[in-house]
Amino acid sequence: MTMLQWGILRPHHVLALVLCVSATEDFDWTKNERTSFYYGTFPTGFSWGVGSSAYQTEGAWNVDGKGISIWDAFSHKKGKIFLNDTADSSCEGYHKFKDDIALMKDMKLNHYRFSISWPRILPTGLKSEKINEKGIKYYSDLINMLLDNKITPIVTLYHWDLPQVLHEKYGGWHNISMVNYFNDFANLCFERFGNRVKYWITFNNPWSIAVEGYETGEHAPGLKLKGTGAYKAAHHIIKAHAKVWHTYDMQWRSKQKGLVGISLTADWGEPVDISNQRDIEAAERYIQFYLGWFATPLFHGDYPQVMKDYIGRKSGQQGLGASRLPVFSPQEKSYIKGTCDFLGLGHFTTRYVTLKNYPSGAGDNYFSDRDLAELVDPQWPDPGSEWLYSVPWGFRRLLNFVKTQYGNPMIYVTENGVSEKMLCTDLCDDWRMKYFKDYINEMLKAIKDGVNVKGYTAWSLLDSFEWDEGFSERFGLYYVDFRSKNKPRYPKASVHYYKRIISSNGFPNQREVESWKRKAVETCSSSNQLLAADPLIGHMEMVTEIVVPTVCTLCILISAVFFMFLLRRRL
Repeated sequence: MTMLQWGILRPHHVLALVLCVSATEDFDWTKNERTSFYYGTFPTGFSWGVGSSAYQTEGAWNVDGKGISIWDAFSHKKGKIFLNDTADSSCEGYHKFKDDIALMKDMKLNHYRFSISWPRILPTGLKSEKINEKGIKYYSDLINMLLDNKITPIVTLYHWDLPQVLHEKYGGWHNISMVNYFNDFANLCFERFGNRVKYWITFNNPWSIAVEGYETGEHAPGLKLKGTGAYKAAHHIIKAHAKVWHTYDMQWRSKQKGLVGISLTADWGEPVDISNQRDIEAAERYIQFYLGWFATPLFHGDYPQVMKDYIGRKSGQQGLGASRLPVFSPQEKSYIKGTCDFLGLGHFTTRYVTLKNYPSGAGDNYFSDRDLAELVDPQWPDPGSEWLYSVPWGFRRLLNFVKTQYGNPMIYVTENGVSEKMLCTDLCDDWRMKYFKDYINEMLKAIKDGVNVKGYTAWSLLDSFEWDEGFSERFGLYYVDFRSKNKPRYPKASVHYYKRIISSNGFPNQREVESWKRKAVETCSSSNQLLAADPLIGHMEMVTEIVVPTVCTLCILISAVFFMFLLRRRL
């Protein structure tokens, strides 16, 4: 997740009735239907799940033969992570996976999306050097127990934790050799787990890997190669995805009968003024530089034309002999095109977008290449992180855009959720219940529009390590007490609310849906009191243990102090 500074859109957003020429032939930018809540249910067989990732939840960073990942190395450098947090122990998911599956079973989930840690299986990243059988056994046991509980595993092969050795020796995703090394790792996973896993995701959010890992340096491996870093890393990631897809297609598909996709995360970009063609073009550019950067090669064989035009032009103005955006050969284009059995889609928020010209030479980079400004409406609720505003209608817009741009592919929503705002233990997370209700309802409307959405993954099962923000942001349905050695889990009200959505397969009628929040709050109010007492009773030997308050004056004071500290840190 990124924390960029966003502009504020003054309340002059124009809702024009004048039809204008759309920037694409299919997607109608002028048709933004913000309809009232829709009561209805999802198609039979719709899959409900939750998600997690290895580095964020497993802990056990150096046990049972696991190698070091770039995130282990990055988080151990002072000043890289907020409050110098690390995920060395995190949720202890490596040791507590049976407990977590029991939570999933209680929620009656259909699927669980998790990732395999590459260095837990291949400590140096190379299959030829050492296979860690203890790591293989851990994931095998996890998969078996999920299946025993009738929960379908959806497995991500790469959720950002590259083996550190591959970064040190080769430069990570900046080196073309990663394509073959990643293929070897994926092939080993197909060999050992593919008889039981039928849904594979190659990469989670490659936009973040490329931009935040190789351009801004906010994420591991922390490189700041402005103007070229993100494009080069992304180029190799796309090639690696295609190779893994072909490996599965040729060697495993006929025997294992699974599917291989990718998970792309994208905010929606809405034109500030839908009667202004330049705003429409800027909004489309925003989406193409975000989602299209990866989706267009996989579905159409090459980068979006607007990326080639803008980066090529700016590269020429810089006096460069070639575009900073790499080029696919004709053979590569045909090899990459069509390598997506399903599209995983992560989505959290929306921006308004307008044209902003960045002169060449003024710090050329991914962000200035786009010639646009991102804005937010101050009336949008901001229940969680500073970058995450609740704008449910943007989700429906994004899903319909995917439908028109990429031929209505099979979609699994692989990440959608909202974080805590208060630094306290409020298990009655009413903002999260509202977020899930509204975003899931917009997804239901998109299905009514004809979008081919097959499943939904709430992000996330547990509070966990939130990358450069450490433990200061919490996305979990379950609260995790990170101060306790045992890392106990406590259900928030959103657990009970999400359970109701799952059991009803949607929103059956107004009366029933309105009762869900009331019932969920009743369950969390008593839990809040228990949680407030728990550190006193259970951890009295730990003198430094802080008593977790319920929502009260103390909580507000703690939050105020924290945000003053955060503000001072940002200035």
